[in-house]
Amino acid sequence: MAYVISDACVSCGTCAGECPVGAISEGDGKYVIDANACLDCGSCAGACPTEAISQE
Repeated sequence: MAYVISDACVSCGTCAGECPVGAISEGDGKYVIDANACLDCGSCAGACPTEAISQE
């Protein structure tokens, strides 16, 4: 089950730097996760300062 980024995202970019496969990119107003590339490792969720990332 892929991770998703909620509207609580403040576009800081911390999560993108933590993703080992580059599945996170800047979207319109917040970062987004490519569900097809996500490994479900959770490293992005652990790094998010606003806890905006959770499993779908």
